[in-house]
Amino acid sequence: MTFILIAEQILNGIQFGVMLFLMAAGLTLIFGVMGLINLAHGSLYMVGAFAAAAVAGASGSFILAVIAAMAAAAMAGVIVELAVIRRLYARDHLEQVLATFALILVFSEGTRWVFGSFPLFLDIPDYLSGPVTLPAGIQYPLYRLALIIAGLLVAIGLGLFITRTRVGIQIRAGENDREMTAALGVDIAKLYTFVFALGAALAGLAGALVGAIQSVQIGMGEPVLILAFVVIVIGGIGSIKGALVGSLLVGLTDTLGGVFLPEFFKLFADADVATATGSALASMAIYVLMACILIWRPTGLYGART
Repeated sequence: MTFILIAEQILNGIQFGVMLFLMAAGLTLIFGVMGLINLAHGSLYMVGAFAAAAVAGASGSFILAVIAAMAAAAMAGVIVELAVIRRLYARDHLEQVLATFALILVFSEGTRWVFGSFPLFLDIPDYLSGPVTLPAGIQYPLYRLALIIAGLLVAIGLGLFITRTRVGIQIRAGENDREMTAALGVDIAKLYTFVFALGAALAGLAGALVGAIQSVQIGMGEPVLILAFVVIVIGGIGSIKGALVGSLLVGLTDTLGGVFLPEFFKLFADADVATATGSALASMAIYVLMACILIWRPTGLYGART
């Protein structure tokens, strides 16, 4: 029974991690290529979740809901990049933070105006509902397993796109030396818009997929955004591989810590005290992990040394 519990929680941690990756991958591309701190990235996650819930409710199709989530988030990303973000590239990080924080408020109130203040719910499709039996007799929800597979496939596809395609090479070149890349004939403005839309679409995909296992509500993107920033600091700014490894580390640390630290303290403390202490330490664990990695590698696991 203990082995099954540990295995289930490890799978939960991996599932949480790959969903974080979808957020962190877009964020690290935007930060690495554009040098932009985008606090509104979590709002694009929320836009994707609400678009998915609305389309699923109207059509009954989960596939259409996911496509709509990515399209809505990408379109919102393009509009924001053209209208606001493009004016921030030459500004310092404080102005970027203030402007993108204002975008959070705009997105939140705009979403509240369109959908109302009450949470929406996105149902798991019938063909992905119920448990599946894994080796060693582990019963695990099929939908969560599908999330793990989908997230890993996106990670592989994104890695191949960045390393093997012409646009991916341009993105990496723009990250390393945007002036030289522009001098070689690459339209940096269009490249930036594409990168921002790609990052927004990944955030929207994450919002749609997670929306089926939690409520879709205003402000749902901000807690995930904080963890996504932790991920890119751990993995290294601009690194897709670092975003994946960092996401898995954060997902496993958060999930396993939240489950097993309270149980550990119950071995020698009162149940209430053990639960409170374990939960508090579990919430700190990912930041302790980040601090330890930065002490060892100040640029993150896969960040370029300067």
